[in-house]
Amino acid sequence: MFKFSKKQEAVAPQNLEEILSRFNVLQENFAKLSQELENLKKESKFFFKKIGVLRYNPFKEVGGDQSFSIALLDGNDSGVVITSLFSRDGNRVYGKSIKNGKSENILSDEEKEAIIRANNNINNG
Repeated sequence: MFKFSKKQEAVAPQNLEEILSRFNVLQENFAKLSQELENLKKESKFFFKKIGVLRYNPFKEVGGDQSFSIALLDGNDSGVVITSLFSRDGNRVYGKSIKNGKSENILSDEEKEAIIRANNNINNG
């Protein structure tokens, strides 16, 4: 069985020197945390922040909504669109890079819609 103990209360500083010493430690910790936060902000621009998913049936006469397009975009509207086309004969998967909201490859209507959904945060899956 575990015993829980109360946290020890902080001892009040006895003089100005102790106060200044504690203040300096807090200042150093704050500077480290501020730097870490800035680093995270810079790195987070490249994280996938926007995701758009669209399920659909590309072959109207056969099957259901087994195919999909998914857009994975960062804060600069760069990333990838992945499309999976499912049919009775097999499955094909395509990937197209996106840079600043545009692709060097021709995008299908469904891929464009996935990008729109990612930017509007609308997902139906």
